Amino acid sequence: MKNKIFFKVTGVILFVIAGCAFRLVTYASSAKEITLLYTGDTHAMLYTCSCPVEKDGGIARRATLLKELRKKYPGALVLDSGSFFAGGAKDEYSQNTEADKKRAAINLKAMELMKYDAAAVSVDEFNFGSGYLKEAVDSSSLNFLSANFMAKKVKPYLIKDVSGVKVGIVGVTPPAAGKKAEGEQLLDYKESVAGAVTEARKDNAQIIVLLSQLPDQVNKQLSTDVTGIDVIISGYSGAEGESSEKPSGQTLILKPAWQGRKLGKAILNIKENKITASKIEDIRLSDKISDDPEIAAILPRCFQDSDCKKEGMIGLCQNPGANDSTCLFSEAHKVPVTVITSKDCFTCDTQIITKALTNQIPGFTPTYLYYPDKEAQKLIQDFNIKGLPAYLLGREVEKEKSFNNLKGNMELKGDYYLLKPQVSGMSFFLGRNKTKGSLDVFISLFDPEVKKLLDVLKDFNPKVHLLAISKDDGFDAPKGSIEVEEDLRGVCVQKYYPDKFWDYISCRASKIYSTWWEDCAAGMDEGKIKACARGQEGKELLNANITLNKELEIMLGPTYLMDNQEVFASKGAPSKEELKKILKR
Repeated sequence: MKNKIFFKVTGVILFVIAGCAFRLVTYASSAKEITLLYTGDTHAMLYTCSCPVEKDGGIARRATLLKELRKKYPGALVLDSGSFFAGGAKDEYSQNTEADKKRAAINLKAMELMKYDAAAVSVDEFNFGSGYLKEAVDSSSLNFLSANFMAKKVKPYLIKDVSGVKVGIVGVTPPAAGKKAEGEQLLDYKESVAGAVTEARKDNAQIIVLLSQLPDQVNKQLSTDVTGIDVIISGYSGAEGESSEKPSGQTLILKPAWQGRKLGKAILNIKENKITASKIEDIRLSDKISDDPEIAAILPRCFQDSDCKKEGMIGLCQNPGANDSTCLFSEAHKVPVTVITSKDCFTCDTQIITKALTNQIPGFTPTYLYYPDKEAQKLIQDFNIKGLPAYLLGREVEKEKSFNNLKGNMELKGDYYLLKPQVSGMSFFLGRNKTKGSLDVFISLFDPEVKKLLDVLKDFNPKVHLLAISKDDGFDAPKGSIEVEEDLRGVCVQKYYPDKFWDYISCRASKIYSTWWEDCAAGMDEGKIKACARGQEGKELLNANITLNKELEIMLGPTYLMDNQEVFASKGAPSKEELKKILKR
């Protein structure tokens, strides 16, 4: 009996031990989650942007958001891919060396207070010379990283333990920094990054994050040439709202928002030292986020007049950049602006331009007229307006400080300045007969998203116009002769095999750089297509295809003409639902 009891007890003990061992193995191999919070290309953007819409950004808002996210994601890494100093060609708020140095110093102090884990040394960190940079590095608590710029306290990489995952963070300085580096030698970036990755792996790094402002294609090539890079946080965008990219091969490439207007967040699932899943988000630093008091305390009230904003008022910055700087406001002179639009135009959005004008002209006072009302028709006729929306500014605008910047975008007509359509945009063409239900689309087959776009458009049966232009006795196109030849073949297929045209251009769009166009011409007489494309017939067909492009002055795509009157564009391919909503408005 004792043996039996002992056996049972022993069995229970063995079972419990086995169960514990099993759970330990399961835990060790289960996925872990790490969070990256990142910026780049901020150019010491201390305040919110002077944007017509979404006046986002500002380091005080960023600090508040970081505190909130750190509570939600304890141990999150906060990183910057570089160009966080002021000055340089891409800093649109640059004033002079003295003011830019002040902004850079304040921004660096703010990054320290926000407890950034690391930041890469990039091109704009050399804006005031390598001596200034080295002094900043020596006196700062921030971790400056660069694998190919050798300086005291600048590290090629560092290791951070995040939720039980050892993350190796590597920095790289673009070769372009050499022009500003006052004789400092930059090592070969590829060899240096490869060496830093190897060393970080020897230090037991399980995941490698590279902070890089190399051009996009160089980053992608680097992820192929250097084994072991899991994430690249890239800052080489120069554009607002640049979003994160999907993985390229085994490397996830993240793109921070321009000027710190958004904060990047990437949640990565790690299993067996690999990223198995990612969730990426760009979080707006909008006016819904309050200013952090600690950061606000180190910010001067203003550096220039544009930092002094109050609706309907003119702001003047006194003692710019100083601790006692202040804004003085005076009432703005009213500038009457007549906005002519159409209630029937679904895509006639006047909000962006009116907000831009308000930003430039504090006393902006709009009056709205709607075509085809008589008053609107009279102004359209008097000023020979070809499309809507149209903006007529009173001559009071001549008294505005911003007038010299604006006048190149306007045309004086009597007592008004007409905002040029190249600036204001045009959504509704006047003088064109409405053709209900018609849809024209203007595309380049070399657009990276055109295959996806064609798949969306197929059910809508649009008329396709290719983005070539007449030039001398021939044509030109964005990709040169290779695109012209493709367009000539396309219009010839459209004439002789109209039922196969859509399949042909969809096929070519999926492998546009292949010279084997015949692979997409199944069931066609290839000789006939070649003869047509190489001869006068092809030229005449392409000229006919692009006639509407010339008439409407459409140079870029994808652009759409709806009902032969209303024009709009999209960034990439819209969804079928989005397109249906517009077409069935």
